[in-house]
Amino acid sequence: MTEITRLFDFPYFQLENKPTDSALVTKYNGEWVKTSTQEYIEKANAISRALLKLGVNKNDKIAVISSSNRTEWNIVDIGVLQVGAQNIPIYPTISAEDYEYVLNHSESIYCFVSDEEVLEKVNTVKQRTKLKEIYSFNIIEGCKHYSELLDLGADTGNQNEVEARKESVKPNDLATIIYTSGTTGKPKGVMLSHWNITSNVLNSIPRLPIRGENTRILSFLPICHIFERVLIYIYQHAGVSIYYAESLDKIADNAKEIKPNLMSVVPRLLEKVYDKIMAKGTELTGIKKALFFWAVGLGEIWEPYKQNGAWYEFKLSIANKLIFSKWREALGGELYTMVSGSAALQPRLARIFCASGMKIMEGYGLTETSPVVSVGKYANNMFKIGTVGKPIDNVEVKIAEDGEILIKGPNVMMGYFKDSEKTASVMTGDYFHTGDKGEIDSDGFLKITGRKKEMFKTSGGKYVIPTLLENDLKQSRFIEQIMVIGEGEKMPAALIQPNFEFIREWIARKNHNMDTSNTAAMANSEIIINRIQREVDTCNKKFGKWEQIKSFKLTPDVWSIKSGHLTPTMKIRRSVISEMYHDLIEDIYRP
Repeated sequence: MTEITRLFDFPYFQLENKPTDSALVTKYNGEWVKTSTQEYIEKANAISRALLKLGVNKNDKIAVISSSNRTEWNIVDIGVLQVGAQNIPIYPTISAEDYEYVLNHSESIYCFVSDEEVLEKVNTVKQRTKLKEIYSFNIIEGCKHYSELLDLGADTGNQNEVEARKESVKPNDLATIIYTSGTTGKPKGVMLSHWNITSNVLNSIPRLPIRGENTRILSFLPICHIFERVLIYIYQHAGVSIYYAESLDKIADNAKEIKPNLMSVVPRLLEKVYDKIMAKGTELTGIKKALFFWAVGLGEIWEPYKQNGAWYEFKLSIANKLIFSKWREALGGELYTMVSGSAALQPRLARIFCASGMKIMEGYGLTETSPVVSVGKYANNMFKIGTVGKPIDNVEVKIAEDGEILIKGPNVMMGYFKDSEKTASVMTGDYFHTGDKGEIDSDGFLKITGRKKEMFKTSGGKYVIPTLLENDLKQSRFIEQIMVIGEGEKMPAALIQPNFEFIREWIARKNHNMDTSNTAAMANSEIIINRIQREVDTCNKKFGKWEQIKSFKLTPDVWSIKSGHLTPTMKIRRSVISEMYHDLIEDIYRP
């Protein structure tokens, strides 16, 4: 096997070195269906042959929109890349108008969709795009099925042409354009070459604690996001079994079925898992309840590498047997590591999950850096709570004078598609300006301290970093989402989306007389406002007077991707939320 330099080299490396009968596993009609390494490559080659018969040329763009991760995605990915074309993954949850923008901006000529809901959105805009045809992974009446391409490519007569196309693809050729969700404006098309991503995969491999080829992976974060996609290539290199979860709400069920050893997560998911565990704990009574919260208390002060001493470790071993073992059972019982990315992880959550025997390794990166910049690893003392680990090999991290994190390395993007001006605005020589602020401690660990653009100045001239306050307050079980505001105003304030699910349970426990079916009434309830005020007061004590939240308003809506509050990667859209709740903001500052 020649050196791995292009993305489609990974499955071939697996075939030669670590072939498996369960390279990719997806559930169809209630049954897990395994695809072997050999079958994976054969089907990818069939797709390549079919695309050549359709007249697909080098540098043509082919969009893939899937509501869930599935085997077909990988087969199409390799099939497209082998012929020198580019895979344009699109977030399924964005609007039809955004579909239209991405399809047109990328000049995609074919599109693969997963299901009827996605197809319906694509069909509403198809006439205004350059799409020649749409193929679906599910069988949908009136839409060509992806198996038609497998049939078209069944004849191996033009495989020599596929091999010639593969040979002509160079490491620095464009592989994919990933449209970042963005918190403002139209999505930016991030151009990533084969080597951008491949180098990132190879340099990240030493950080992932894969324990042999029998390791089982549960994958559910969107594969259209570069974070999960890079992990999938890492898993392929390791020759492990990748199981695709059916959906976000089936993760627990799927975990119990397949007993995963490793999975990637985002902090929001961990928060929800933790909230559900805590809700069950509060329902306990007597000694069981006392033991539960004793174990949680131990978890909250956990330190890595047995820094708390032998007596603490002894107590933790008891907590593990009595309490934490049940937490692990809820996720299959064999999960030993979770890789967390996309947003800041609360240190308290990191401690509790690590104490429970499910280590969380937090990482940092951006789409523009393919994405991994740094990541923790428990072995070799490369893990520290409150940091995103140490930079991976061959990636240089520099902190600018204003605290901004700058990145240099083979993983830095080729640029923004059709936007050289915007590309130039984020580059200084070979250094990419992340827009994030951070610091590197004396041990070489990177800590993210905020977002440069999100930092604001009050009318009194004081700087406030909203993410620091937000991350602290999101640890409260009463608060689902929060956005700190106050640019140009006399004081910081906040818009808060209460955790309505938890608050309903809390109201029932406290026997408060309140209509919990109406979120608007809950958001205006003095009982709830006063209780959340206590959370805000506790948080404020940790910050300087100029930073403290002096006022807040509760919103009656659940902030979601669909309603526009959040990006597809669950980040808050500050400008959208400010516009939506303009009246509430006016009530705070100009009552």
